[in-house]
Amino acid sequence: MYQPHVFTLTEDGYRGPAPSWSSGAPSLWLVDPERAAEAARLLAPKILDASELARVERLAFPADRACYTAAHVALRLLLGARQGIAPEAVRLTRERCPSCDGPHGRPATGGGTHFSLSHTRGVALLAFAGVPVGVDVERLPEARVATEVAGHLHPAEAAELAALPCEERPAAFARVWTRKEAYLKGEGTGLAGGLHREHVGTGPRPLGPPGWAVTDVAVPAGYAAAVAVGTAGRASVGGADRRK
Repeated sequence: MYQPHVFTLTEDGYRGPAPSWSSGAPSLWLVDPERAAEAARLLAPKILDASELARVERLAFPADRACYTAAHVALRLLLGARQGIAPEAVRLTRERCPSCDGPHGRPATGGGTHFSLSHTRGVALLAFAGVPVGVDVERLPEARVATEVAGHLHPAEAAELAALPCEERPAAFARVWTRKEAYLKGEGTGLAGGLHREHVGTGPRPLGPPGWAVTDVAVPAGYAAAVAVGTAGRASVGGADRRK
């Protein structure tokens, strides 16, 4: 399991280390939107671009606006620190989708840095690497939701969930969901790639699809998270990068 760095934001910005990695292992950062809310609100007009600011305004709930703002301010500050440029100068684009060739594949930027961002109300998680990477964080669902959605997963995963006591299903479902979405985001297809594809498992140890290493991430209680890193053409991710 990866232990992420904790991102600390002040009204003057971010003064910590830039994302760094070795052997393709990701650099992971956890953002607490509530703690960062005021600083992020003050920095956002100077750092975020017009499309990001417009997205904030379209969000209906203050908690969602605060989470999006903190996550995207942190993303630009960390990318800027990595690339040695001002955060507002970071150019964010989208790769072509590998499924339909549309302009909605993996998010990308210059400088050879691959990154992924995920946020849910109360937590944001960012991943950076030298190879394709995907990350996902989610709240643990109700047992009812886990049971209803299980049928959309890989048949082996659905069977694993069905075999568990009802009270264990939310945590197991959250594990498989975040692993699956992290992999699909890293691949560039997102949920359109289909939850039934690939068996990543619901148990304590994830299974990596061919060409990918999937690892759970330590996040606050009530949440689950995972990161997927491309391994094609190199050795699998080792254990030297902030694992516990």
